Amino acid sequence: KKRGLNSELANGRLAMMAIIGMFFQDGLTGSAWGDWSNYTDSPLRAFENELGVQAPVGFFDPLGFTKDGDEAKFKRRRQVELKNGRVAMWATLGYIVPEYVRFPGYLSPSAGLKFTDVPSGLDAMQKVPLAGGMQMFLFAGFLEWGLLKQDGSRAPGDFEHIGDLGVPYSEGVADPEDRKRKLNAELANGRLAMFAIMGMMFQNGFIGTTGPEMWSPGA
Repeated sequence: KKRGLNSELANGRLAMMAIIGMFFQDGLTGSAWGDWSNYTDSPLRAFENELGVQAPVGFFDPLGFTKDGDEAKFKRRRQVELKNGRVAMWATLGYIVPEYVRFPGYLSPSAGLKFTDVPSGLDAMQKVPLAGGMQMFLFAGFLEWGLLKQDGSRAPGDFEHIGDLGVPYSEGVADPEDRKRKLNAELANGRLAMFAIMGMMFQNGFIGTTGPEMWSPGA
């Protein structure tokens, strides 16, 4: 019974995302499947050749944020999208990886707190000492104002001293097509991760479950 209820919850969440996408596409193109290439009068075409415009949705801006064609605003929103997507990918891994692998030793020697003592999910926020939380906050701020500070002359999310796969001071991707493919993949994975981490946090907060029950209905 428990496995069946978990499957129902997972399928229901997927269906809610699917029907929202169908409604938007139907409303924008006039067809449940729509041919974006024929929708020439849409105000959403200003940035249709940018990275992240991928099938089957195409350029997705149902609220018309980009209809004014303002490039500076678009770059700002793309920068935020990339940043949130990257954080969401790490956060999603943060739910999954600790279920199978933990660092050895102590998270806080003074408090006698081992890494294995920290629970998974949202409960970890209550277990980690305040000083540890402040260290993470300051480290994120250091990255924001250092290695990961956005240069207005570069593309959103492109940092001077960050190379392929986000490795500091490494070489970037020289081949333009390969670079485009990887950047599109990053955007797609980041968008998926943002939905994934929201689903995980809601399930964790409302039902209290963590671990394989989240991503494996048969667990």
